[in-house]
Amino acid sequence: MNQQQLPLFHALQQFQSKQPISFHVPGHKNGDVFLDEAKVIFDSILNIDMTELTGLDDLHAPEGIIALAEQLAMDFFQTKQTFFLVGGSTAGNIAMILAACREGDTVIVQRNCHKSVMNGLELSGARPVFIAPVYDECLKRFTNPSIDVLEQAIKRYPNAKAIILTYPDYFGNTYDLQAMIELAHSFYIPVLVDEAHGVHFSLGDPFPPSALRLGADVVVQSAHKMAPAMTMSSFLHCNSERVLPKRIAHYLQMLQSSSPSYPLMASLDIARAFLANFTEEMIDKVLESVQKVKTVISESRYWRILPSDDPLKITIQMEEGVAAKQVAYLFEQQQIFPELVTEKQILFVHGLAPFLSLHRLKKAVQTIVEQLKNYARHDTIETKYFFPVSIQELALSYQTMNRQPAKYLSLKDAVGYIAAEAVIPYPPGIALILKGEKITAAHIEMIHKLRKMGVRMQQRSPNLIQVFTGTEEGEETK
Repeated sequence: MNQQQLPLFHALQQFQSKQPISFHVPGHKNGDVFLDEAKVIFDSILNIDMTELTGLDDLHAPEGIIALAEQLAMDFFQTKQTFFLVGGSTAGNIAMILAACREGDTVIVQRNCHKSVMNGLELSGARPVFIAPVYDECLKRFTNPSIDVLEQAIKRYPNAKAIILTYPDYFGNTYDLQAMIELAHSFYIPVLVDEAHGVHFSLGDPFPPSALRLGADVVVQSAHKMAPAMTMSSFLHCNSERVLPKRIAHYLQMLQSSSPSYPLMASLDIARAFLANFTEEMIDKVLESVQKVKTVISESRYWRILPSDDPLKITIQMEEGVAAKQVAYLFEQQQIFPELVTEKQILFVHGLAPFLSLHRLKKAVQTIVEQLKNYARHDTIETKYFFPVSIQELALSYQTMNRQPAKYLSLKDAVGYIAAEAVIPYPPGIALILKGEKITAAHIEMIHKLRKMGVRMQQRSPNLIQVFTGTEEGEETK
């Protein structure tokens, strides 16, 4: 297929060029009804913010330009079926889980997965079995489960209906996913992969291989994270018949809006064309730029750059006593905003184009280095023993949780109870405490330490946690 085509984007352009009169939604009427002070910013996008009009197709039953745009994506990514997502990878992760398993089915899940995977499991009523990630001493963080632990889990739960993995991690690091997929397939178990941060892996070298190329059955990619697509724009790819595309389509109709955003869908069309026409010369220029950025950022004794399999991900590890949150704040004071800040590390994401503000970055780093000379040292926290159990189930099933009464307790009083809500440092959106997991003193200690270091938690109340208090018959769950 001609990968220079932009069927959806060009159809919107052509439709707008005829100056259509709107007697339909949306209410801004092609941009005519809008606040004047905001119109100067929104004007160029409002005139393509359309609805399912004649000639503009329907995302949930595509037959025209959306169908062609998805076929072009299938051709580029080499998939059996590709769906456009306007609800982010969150919608895709939930849809693939609902399509792959039913209530009570056992599912093997990477423990440090995104919260959307947990939400999908809860909605499906599946029985998750979590496999713990390995702690990497060089990177000073948890990475992926080992293939040995995965094999143990499969042999312990041979009737598992799916295996859910994350690849790459937020920081761009990968692992031998192909070996895990081949192991799963030898037991006739499909593999579902959250590849939110790897849409650009389809470009090939020097990027790691995509989960699609490695044989995963369903892969979800956030186009907006690493390709030039609008926020919430993602792809869901079906790579086999182990999980039926028609079941995924069914759940996507339930999860996604019946009035999907045409600008978002058009940006997926654009992102696919951008990647499909990305040349080796363009890649070389990006890599040259990455090296220059790394050279500038590395000019400090307060941190060091960690290795990454994805050259676009630049992570700095704080030296002992230096708080990452403090350093990130100093960068932000220089109007430089990183992607992610953990208790020890800061992640900078380089785009798929040469960086154009190198001088400004260099000046900012120099200023920050000077400022840090006057800052007090901070305690660091140890997280390497946080997942002591390699294979773990929840203390309660989702069905039981749905029948349980719950109440809020102070953090210190919650030890020994079963959590009725997840506690999630965000970003990256990986649960510290899972809903349905027994709360330990180590959990509470970690929450206090992370908060002290400025890590934000997604939790309904900062000083309280919701716990299950007993069964319907009044039996204590502690």
